[in-house]
Amino acid sequence: MKIGIFYGSSTGNTETAAELISENFSEHDCSVQDVSSIEPDDLLGYDFLILGISTWYVGEAQDDWIDLLEDMDGMDFNGVKFAIFGQGDQLGYPDTFQDGMGMVYEKMIAGGGEALGFTSTEGYDYDESKGEIDGQWCGLSLDEDNQGEMTDERIENWCKALHAEL
Repeated sequence: MKIGIFYGSSTGNTETAAELISENFSEHDCSVQDVSSIEPDDLLGYDFLILGISTWYVGEAQDDWIDLLEDMDGMDFNGVKFAIFGQGDQLGYPDTFQDGMGMVYEKMIAGGGEALGFTSTEGYDYDESKGEIDGQWCGLSLDEDNQGEMTDERIENWCKALHAEL
């Protein structure tokens, strides 16, 4: 299976998570790339996409994702399976925690993509989020600022669930 892991990272947290996720898919043809160095069409041609984004400021996409999200309008992701992981600060920004995940989810769904990897919102303290779809996260929610000690276990459990879904 050809897997593309694409991330944007300002502090290195999302990049580190992308590398940890790739280790859980080492038996596959797995490519890890920073979105700052790709063109929108680079997202095509994979059997499975894993997309990593953090939420910055008050509900904004991480800088490297801003132009790419705009360029994803109208792209055809029909039949493309994807999963999203996000970094956020639930205590500092409880009204926009994981909004970046929701932004990526909307673009992929609008293009016909098939979302995998939904996870529970239990254990998080936030008010609202674009990343919450029908009472679940639309992917893996990470909070290195407030729950960094849970990151490795969350990634491992999520990757096991993704393997089962695939």
